[in-house]
Amino acid sequence: MSTQDLPCNSPRRTPGGSKKFVVRACQNGQSKTIRYGDPDMTIKKGNPARRRSFRARHACDSKPPGKLTARYWSCKNW
Repeated sequence: MSTQDLPCNSPRRTPGGSKKFVVRACQNGQSKTIRYGDPDMTIKKGNPARRRSFRARHACDSKPPGKLTARYWSCKNW
């Protein structure tokens, strides 16, 4: 399955890739393939301290980025 076959704005796991997730981001008639996340790290978003730290480090609560950025999708996961 190529990235062009993915539905818009629906993140998927990347099997054996260099990144953990892939998403075909679509916004205002534009489409972009975005890969994000470290495949060797686990997401522990159930831990409030880790969640707070991640969101502060990536400035998730400040000016929201557009859907065509990896920051948007990683913040959305957290």
